Amino acid sequence: MPPPAPTSGGAVTIAPASPFAIPTRPQPPIAPPSDAAPKRQLLVGQFVLEYSLRRSTRRSIGFMIDDDGLRVTAPKRISIIEIDNAIRTKQQWILSKLHERRERRAARLEKPPVEWTDGAQLPYLGGDITLRLLVGGRNRSSYNPATRELAMVLVPGATELLLKERVKAWLQQEAKLLFEQRLDLYAARLGVRYASFALTSAGTRWGSCTVERKIRLNWKLIHFSLPLIDYVVAHELSHLLEMNHSARFWDTVGLIYPEYEEAKQLLRKRAQELPVLFG
Repeated sequence: MPPPAPTSGGAVTIAPASPFAIPTRPQPPIAPPSDAAPKRQLLVGQFVLEYSLRRSTRRSIGFMIDDDGLRVTAPKRISIIEIDNAIRTKQQWILSKLHERRERRAARLEKPPVEWTDGAQLPYLGGDITLRLLVGGRNRSSYNPATRELAMVLVPGATELLLKERVKAWLQQEAKLLFEQRLDLYAARLGVRYASFALTSAGTRWGSCTVERKIRLNWKLIHFSLPLIDYVVAHELSHLLEMNHSARFWDTVGLIYPEYEEAKQLLRKRAQELPVLFG
């Protein structure tokens, strides 16, 4: 799938005039996991390419461009020389994707982050919803589709971090319910069955499908309109029949989503327009 634009960092402040002020608290740095894949370097043409290598039980070498750059997953039996040769064979695609990632990140950094105040506008299903902040005895949330307002009731003294986590949790819950409905609908149309479904927070992929028929969809798709969500759903379900991006694969996508080419381009455009939410 075309990669989503990565979120950028940056502090988010609460406007002093806000009727609901949430005190911010400095957060300690998060140490990287001890089992993080080590970085390797490889001379590719005129470039020194850095990548992380993970070993797995998969039967072939896989490449992924995420927020940390190039990630390579390879079977344990494959030697480093074979992996490096595979990278050189794939270098045009890898360098192109890394360039696209840098451009998207630069564009995102130019956008100011959302201010988490009462009345903030949040992207949801292709439009904006209004965030309403209320003080109550316990944390709870509710959404009014008629007014397109998301009410977040927080305990007194709640932090901005808590608010952001609550909003993210609500968006992820909505995403899981909706995506399951769309998966079942398009799976029936295509005549396929998937083994399982889960949400992902991948920085550079909208979805994935494994040989075990496990489908993953990025929860951030909930920001986009239903036709764009359906395109990603149709894309991943089509991999159950064609585990590639050949002409036969796109013909399969076209059987249940004929406008896939337009959706693919629009998804890329809309991803670049998203505000910085959870940097």
